[in-house]
Amino acid sequence: MPVNLSAPVASELHPVAGVRIGVAEAGVRKANRKDLTVFLLDEGATVAGVFTQNRFCAAPVQVCREHLQGGQAIRAMVINTGNANAGTGADGLQRARSTCAALAGQLGFAPEQILPFSTGVIMEPLPTERIAAALPAALADAQPAHWGRAAEGIMTTDTLPKAFSRQLQLGGKTVTITGISKGAGMIRPNMATMLGFLATDAAIAPELVQPLVRELADQSFNRVTIDGDTSTNDSFMLVATHKAGNAPVASLDSADGAALKQALLAVAQQLAQAIVRDGEGATKFITVRVEGGRTGDECRKVAYAIAHSPLVKTAFFASDPNLGRILAAVGYAGIDDLDQTGIDLFLDDVHVAVQGGRNPDYREEDGQRVMKQSEITVRVVLGRGDAADTVWTCDLSHDYVTINADYRS
Repeated sequence: MPVNLSAPVASELHPVAGVRIGVAEAGVRKANRKDLTVFLLDEGATVAGVFTQNRFCAAPVQVCREHLQGGQAIRAMVINTGNANAGTGADGLQRARSTCAALAGQLGFAPEQILPFSTGVIMEPLPTERIAAALPAALADAQPAHWGRAAEGIMTTDTLPKAFSRQLQLGGKTVTITGISKGAGMIRPNMATMLGFLATDAAIAPELVQPLVRELADQSFNRVTIDGDTSTNDSFMLVATHKAGNAPVASLDSADGAALKQALLAVAQQLAQAIVRDGEGATKFITVRVEGGRTGDECRKVAYAIAHSPLVKTAFFASDPNLGRILAAVGYAGIDDLDQTGIDLFLDDVHVAVQGGRNPDYREEDGQRVMKQSEITVRVVLGRGDAADTVWTCDLSHDYVTINADYRS
């Protein structure tokens, strides 16, 4: 079961002016499930994205990059689940392009105005004929309010759809932000087996959208890890339709720009954290906060060392305060001149280690009390400076092995 995560309520997901979404059953891998989603974007929308840093990236990622760099206005996005179209070579590229051509033909656009996304099993041919056959149904289903359906339509091993929405006032105008994500395994920084789609009707200078989506990703999706694997298909897209009627945001450092960025980041972090809360087999949501570093980079190194450690994660699953595993991870994080006598460790409100050694006041029952919680904060103080950073992760359970062992069957 997901950790303190519930399914979105469709009525609480605000439509974004200039975006329509349709969902259909294409039978990509399994029958009778929503597995094909189409986003239709009004003329004038700006689209930007960040993608996996895995060099063995999937065909749709390669095609998305090509189409975004081509300079033509993006008018639609097409997403299939059940098949990643990764590890498929030249044939996979041709199939991703043929999907774009099929949707472009239905809409009267150029194929280069379509972005394709796939998620699912790797190294199997994408059944493009099934996708093409289901496109008319997805287009007929397209409605502004179908964000909840889209959240369901992009799921793979997720147990719950993930969608969040909020509104804010900019210059007396109501601006809407709504997004969806999917992901449950092969999740770590550098983007992972996740897809994220975030849209706003805010008017914003088009040249700001690409740096904005990168900044949002760095502070949300690139701060989560489930199992340390980096996938072939990760994509996080930001769409700005410019239809809210606000004075266009010309700088992210302006009052309106800062407010918009903060609201977008809040939704992006909710989407990213929802992926961790629904991690494959997860029973606990863990915040790893590292403070007192010389730089943010070394704080992240320590945080990821803790969050990636199978020994740490299994201890959390067992509610076992075997907290020496955390200190060991701090030590091998890659800070060559780290002074262990400057390190303090906290588990929520429990002060576990002082200056690199066990706190004389620490009691095992206090550590166990915290470890039994469904949400836990690990805080490490390095005693080297003023930098800090945070990573979100989950425990590693028996079910994680079961889910991944059975995934293709």
